[in-house]
Amino acid sequence: MEPLVSILIPAYNAEKWIQYTLKSALGQTWPRKEIIVVDDGSSDNTLPILRSYECKSVKVITQENMGAPAARNKALSFAQGEFIQWLDHDDLLDHDKIFNQIGNGEYDGSTRILLSGSFGTFFFRERKAKFTPNSLWKDLQPIDYFLIKFGEDSWLHTSVWLVSRKLTDIAGGWGEVKSPDDDGEYFCRVVAASERIRFFPESRSYWRIGNFKAMSQRRSDDALEALFKSTSKCIHYLRSMEDSERTRKASLKYLQLNIAKYYPDKREILEKVNELARELGGTVLPKETRKFFCVRRMVGWKVAQKIKTILWNTEILARSSWDRLLYILSNR
Repeated sequence: MEPLVSILIPAYNAEKWIQYTLKSALGQTWPRKEIIVVDDGSSDNTLPILRSYECKSVKVITQENMGAPAARNKALSFAQGEFIQWLDHDDLLDHDKIFNQIGNGEYDGSTRILLSGSFGTFFFRERKAKFTPNSLWKDLQPIDYFLIKFGEDSWLHTSVWLVSRKLTDIAGGWGEVKSPDDDGEYFCRVVAASERIRFFPESRSYWRIGNFKAMSQRRSDDALEALFKSTSKCIHYLRSMEDSERTRKASLKYLQLNIAKYYPDKREILEKVNELARELGGTVLPKETRKFFCVRRMVGWKVAQKIKTILWNTEILARSSWDRLLYILSNR
């Protein structure tokens, strides 16, 4: 019998997108599937929309607002599937996404093999999604995944993975510390538990970007502390597999990725960063482009960072607004 796949969706104030996400899950050509959606205390019309889709294959669960990781853990506690497909409330799956990973005859059935795929980014028009391959878009050994992710700042979106129940149980639940990188830390754990990663390029998912409210670069002290903890855990997972010059070098690069978020005011976190860097045999400092260096010399680090964030958000907002207009015109 074909294995059951559980598609798990955390949803919070997702009335604009959740019906499209559900349709992409229901439209999977893989026949044996269950869809479990956890409404995380939404204050808009998300829950009524979810209720309208509730049926034998779609289970809707509610909880007080506790954050996406807690909602994912809640969904997982109800899942019966032999495979887990994670899906955020505004993202989409290609109709053959799951079939192309376990139904095309290329997967050998090992429960310790982690299945990945490709992903594209889009604002409103899915057909215009941009697929940009990186060095992780291939079959990999776990150690190579970490070295590439850390050394090249490469990553794979949450929706690309199809995780066996065996690997899910070994990895454990999502950390509920509300880290900005909770998905990165979780899948580092999953990868570390796997024997290898099998990449299926035709298994596609779609990451919706341009949600301006979600793009704020301001982070609370708790969130930044959680981010450092997530980073430290990922480094620990790598060094548990191999503690060598190459893994420590890659870990230093990974540690450096977020240091600009802590610099210069978050002194307690910076002390922890520097302590870990010394343990790894090196030092880390914020990287600056020539343009940022010139602006920083004139107005200081804080103002330069704010200008950088404003410019980036403005660009994304402009691109998103233009795509939204084209989306509206094309659907008239």
